[in-house]
Amino acid sequence: MSRRRAHVAMIGIPAVSHVLPSLEIIRELVARGHRVSYANDPAVAGLIEATGAEFVPYGSVLPVADNNWPEDPIEVMGVFLDEGVQALPQLRAAYDHDPADLYLYDIGAYAARALGEAQGRPLMQLSPTYVGWEGYAEEVAAPMWQLPGADAYRARFARWLAGCGATTLEMDTFCGPPARSLALIPKAMQPNADRVDTDTVTFVGPCFGGRTDKETWTRPDGAGKVLLVSLGSAFTKQPEFYRRCLAAYGDLPGWHVVLQIGKYTDPAELGDIPANVEVHSWVPQLAILEQADAFVTHAGMGGSSEGLFTGVPMIAVPQAADQFSNADRLVELGVARRIDTEQATGEALRTALTELVADPEVARRSALLRAEVRAEGGTPRAAGLIEDMLG
Repeated sequence: MSRRRAHVAMIGIPAVSHVLPSLEIIRELVARGHRVSYANDPAVAGLIEATGAEFVPYGSVLPVADNNWPEDPIEVMGVFLDEGVQALPQLRAAYDHDPADLYLYDIGAYAARALGEAQGRPLMQLSPTYVGWEGYAEEVAAPMWQLPGADAYRARFARWLAGCGATTLEMDTFCGPPARSLALIPKAMQPNADRVDTDTVTFVGPCFGGRTDKETWTRPDGAGKVLLVSLGSAFTKQPEFYRRCLAAYGDLPGWHVVLQIGKYTDPAELGDIPANVEVHSWVPQLAILEQADAFVTHAGMGGSSEGLFTGVPMIAVPQAADQFSNADRLVELGVARRIDTEQATGEALRTALTELVADPEVARRSALLRAEVRAEGGTPRAAGLIEDMLG
């Protein structure tokens, strides 16, 4: 350990896509000799405890277990406000008598910022997705405040801020850009990257480490090329799409296919599985991508980042949220084809794969971006910047 031993606390939310991006940073801080605690719902305790951090449980009300999120954007924001309101007393019970020297927090953990401000402790946001840019409030946020229910939401947020102990009492400022943030994504995936305040935000790229050492996958003997098909961890109840993938890639000469179907789809719904396809509810995605030749992805930020990190050409089939804009960005970067779910026929999927892997410009762009992403520093750089905040 190169610096004094400090208590670093991470406060997260139990969505797996928000937990995984920073886990290796937590593991690295523990390895450097710091005392690290991590507050989250017990549903993700196993992931956190494996890093060596002290798990601090709090009960979450976010609908991550059944993925039953509201469709209305104001209602979605209300769910996160509800989470912050009910989580803060639990966090104060854990940390008021044992405050951290520095609080790290997820973008969805409003209670973390309130806690840090109430205690007068420094804060650093760890963003698993893109961050705001100069003009974001006018271009993206302002139109939402015209939606039904927005005024009531803002009033409720203001009432909470007035009584929660935070020192930032204006909602737009509290929810706006933090004083210090690490973006755990490739800068190439950031919209309007030239307008991001790099005095407060540092792009460290995807943070891997121990996971790549512990998770393994063996390429089958005789597999000419490998294709991974995965829609991530949340929007995976898509049996019809998986059947189309089997029609497109099953028995495709020279290809071995790894199909991840998530926990919401029964393998029996897929019918007969071709001999060149292996089906799993969960796979060591990064380990497979390190050996893959192509990747059918939902274009979540995690999957997009891993595809760029490994230099694997992608077929983006977005399902929800930011995945549509991520898919477009991958196409702009020259490393992907986008096919929306309703157009993802077996013929379209097979044609996209054939064209993708035969395109020399896709191969060139994939290799270039792979080098750029790895040069951003990842886990060691992120841990060093956190230690810089500790002084």
